[in-house]
Order: sequence, then C-alpha cells, then structure tokens
Amino acid sequence: MSATLRHQPGSTRAPLRGGKSVPRGASRLVAKEPISVRLPKPNFGLLKRLTWPLLLVVLGVGAYELSLRLMPYADRPIARISVEGDLSYISQQAVQHRIAPYVTASFFSVDLLGMRHELERMPWIASAEVRRVWPDQVLVRLEEQLPIARWGDEALLNNQGQAFAPKELANYEHLPQLYGPKRAQQQVMQQYQVLSQMLRPLGFSVARLELRERGSWFLSTGQGIELLLGRDHLVEKMRRFVAIYDKELKAQQTNIARIDLRYANGLAVAWHEPVAPTAAETAVVQ
Repeated sequence: MSATLRHQPGSTRAPLRGGKSVPRGASRLVAKEPISVRLPKPNFGLLKRLTWPLLLVVLGVGAYELSLRLMPYADRPIARISVEGDLSYISQQAVQHRIAPYVTASFFSVDLLGMRHELERMPWIASAEVRRVWPDQVLVRLEEQLPIARWGDEALLNNQGQAFAPKELANYEHLPQLYGPKRAQQQVMQQYQVLSQMLRPLGFSVARLELRERGSWFLSTGQGIELLLGRDHLVEKMRRFVAIYDKELKAQQTNIARIDLRYANGLAVAWHEPVAPTAAETAVVQ
C-alpha cells in the first residue's frame, strides 16, 4: 500500500487516526485503495444468460441433423402384426385382413388411430388398442363383444346394454329376446338382469322381455308362463309373485298360461284349462 503526503494550509491541527492530532499546516498520510477495487468488476450474468440458449439451439440442431441421418435405418417397413385377446367370434385372419391396407406404411408413418377405428367398426369388436413395438412390429389388443341377449330381430345386446349387429344372428336364437324403444336399450338390459336373477330360484328363465310403448312391461318365461308387470314397482311385484307362486301355484305350473301382476295386493292367474269344473277362467289369489 502506498501513501501520499498532502499539505493542508490554514489549519493548525488536524486529527490523526487513533485520536491524535497534528499541528496546523502539517502533512498527513492518506491510504490509496487497491487498483482491483477501483476498477469496475466485469458482469458475467449477461454472458451466462446468452450461453445457455445458444447451447440449447446447437444441441437441438445437432439432434435434428442426427435424426435425419438415422431415419432411413430406423423407419423400417412393418414386418409383423401380433393380435392378442380371447377371440371366440372372430378369427385373427379376419382381423389382419381388415387392417392390411394400413400396414403397408413404415414403422413411424403407420396410422395407428385409423387402424383402431377400422377395427372397432367390426361388429364383434368392443374395443381395440393398437401400438408400435420396436423395430418393425404392430401389436393389436382386442376385446370382443359379450352377447347377453337379442335386441329385437336384427341385433344383439352386450353386457353394457349396447346393440351391435353381426351377420350370423341365426346362431343366437337361444339367447333371450328383448324389445323396447331404441333409446331404452340400457334400461331394458338392466331390468332383464334384475328380473332374471329374481326368477332363477324358482327355476325360471327369461325368454322375452318387452318394454311397450306406454311404458308397461311384459315378460315371458322359458317355461311358457307370461307375466304382465305393468309400469311401476316391478321388483315389488316380482317379490309378491315369487312368494305366492312358491306357496300356491307351484303344483299347477304346467297349467298356468298367464299371470297378471298389475294388482295392488294380489295377482290374477289365467289357466290353460279349468283346474276344476267350477273354477273360473281367471282366478285371483290374495
């Protein structure tokens, strides 16, 4: 550290460091600051802010150029289509034939979305999943429709109450037949599942269930008995039928033609023939 002598005329005494003073007119030592302190410090913040964007741009351009050079080696033609899923109603050959126009493309250009939509247009396909498998394979996972019942005369219903129309309906005549307005498919399916479960302990099955125009329900069992259920409180009416049938009607099952459950406290039975010479054609059990 250097020092400079400065003369201050007109003053007799000046204070020194440490509380001492010097006579007026005397000189004192003034310390100089280091040159590194007096010079302005360089600002590296701007340089840092500019370096990272430039570095990212360089890396991006390099990656793009590299991908262009490697693309001819990576983008191979589709060599194999694998079909997975429990298929009972359609064959793998039918599936591969359906999507054959799509697999003429290369690995990266194949239209997976279009392929999935094409598969789901097949009547027996409930849902499809399609994805690429490196380096030259397409994997297809399929879920088939599960037919639960017939819907009218021209379609089937799956377990979600959704209608689909395969060509070979003649092979499914053993399924129960459901009818109703088109907007009521799910409602009819749900009602079918509830009623068939309630009839099962009696040994009955549902052969036909119909929701008619005015909202009334008609059911025909596989045992040849028709049930008129009316519009409301179907579960309550079915419980009443189950209780009365088990106590009063079971022995006459083969002679019952129709049971009307539209009564508030009972039911009406129509027989194939009179059960006794004095019996009426229609009897009411309460």
